[in-house]
Amino acid sequence: MSSGESGTLRLSKHEGAGNDFLVLLDPSDQVRLTEAEVRRLCDRHRGVGADGVIRVGPGNGRAELSMELHNADGGLAETSGNGLRCLAQAAVDGALVRPPRFTVATGAGVATVDYQSSDIPGSAKATVDMGAVRLVGPATTDPAGRPTQRVDTGNPHLVVRCDDPASIDLPVAGPELAADYEGGINVEFVAAGPGPDEITMRVWERGVGETWACGSGSCAAAAAARSWGLVGANVLVRNPGGTLEVALGEKDGDPVLLGGPVRRVAEVTVDRSMLA
Repeated sequence: MSSGESGTLRLSKHEGAGNDFLVLLDPSDQVRLTEAEVRRLCDRHRGVGADGVIRVGPGNGRAELSMELHNADGGLAETSGNGLRCLAQAAVDGALVRPPRFTVATGAGVATVDYQSSDIPGSAKATVDMGAVRLVGPATTDPAGRPTQRVDTGNPHLVVRCDDPASIDLPVAGPELAADYEGGINVEFVAAGPGPDEITMRVWERGVGETWACGSGSCAAAAAARSWGLVGANVLVRNPGGTLEVALGEKDGDPVLLGGPVRRVAEVTVDRSMLA
């Protein structure tokens, strides 16, 4: 949705595999959200609740739309695979673009989105070209001796191989590993299976904490898992909130596709004075 008169924010809430975002349509590029406003909107007890807030602005000549992504702590992030998929649904619902394909400028570059409506009300499938996904440096190990691999998906990730992500004390292990990286990093704990070309993942997101899913993190985890010989080019990534589809390129650094369901949850109207 969009910004109305008298300081009213009209937003829609969407989720992809449980990774939820509040989306503000701002085609005239007039709204500027403060970090404090974002934090209060994302607060799950005193606000609406979300993993982040996305402001959809006009295109810039390179793309039809632009994305300004705030994490739940109010800080800006470069990109988000699930965020782009949620943005796509809001933009189509708001008639800013027409499916099946359109482009979005992000802090990590221009992303192409393919969008398919569903017979189920409020549901759709969105697939995003995430651009180049690159392994950063050689594989290493963390202090516990687990294999790790840094990955660049336009935002930074550290993928950690473990026996069972459910056994990880994520609120402790995630921040401990992220603390070694200036500016923060997203940390994914992954294990092979349960089926062929499948991995299971939990994620600690920079500026958010544990989320039910992470799109760019799923791409990073799939790329690292292939480098370890666990999967092939087409990977199902089982996040706690749902399964995402990742299609890796032939080699490291090729563009990667991320697909999965997206669902509109609600429309929300907020008086900005209540966020002060």
